[in-house]
Amino acid sequence: MPRSLLRALVPLLLCALLAGTTAACGGDDKDSGAAPTSTVERQKLAKTRFVANAGLAAGATYQWIVKPYRAGTFASGADGRRFALIKAGLAGAFTYNRLKAALRNAKGDPTLAKAVAPLTAGVDALKDLPSKLRKGDSTESVVKSFDGAITKVKDAGKDAGAEVTNKVPSAGELAKG
Repeated sequence: MPRSLLRALVPLLLCALLAGTTAACGGDDKDSGAAPTSTVERQKLAKTRFVANAGLAAGATYQWIVKPYRAGTFASGADGRRFALIKAGLAGAFTYNRLKAALRNAKGDPTLAKAVAPLTAGVDALKDLPSKLRKGDSTESVVKSFDGAITKVKDAGKDAGAEVTNKVPSAGELAKG
């Protein structure tokens, strides 16, 4: 059997298996023994997810945007400039994605939601900046925008009791977004 056919069939078989086992279990939640998540647990998970996503965004920004910029790698004629700008563009898209996720996570905790609500517009403004980084356009202002957004998110998290620390994502995580 060709490998491509196997790759196509495996997910289908797994889906069919899952569908069959869930149908056999019955649909009544009362009998399943699963307890609903409490508000306190939901809020704790919201903070945890916020910290994880914001930490990944902060780590990517520092490692692939701020640090190379400070080292002069984005300057015209610098060795490795093109590759650094491509990585910075990927990091910018990754950062935007993780910050959006962090803001969604923050909605699960009232204190955190209030703290980060004013940051939504600033994060939304980052959406088009990764393409500018890849092209090498306005690198100084783009770097300052990303660094400023990260600082504000970290400060808001700290004020709400959810301290964010940088967590540098792997190159694979960066590529996946």
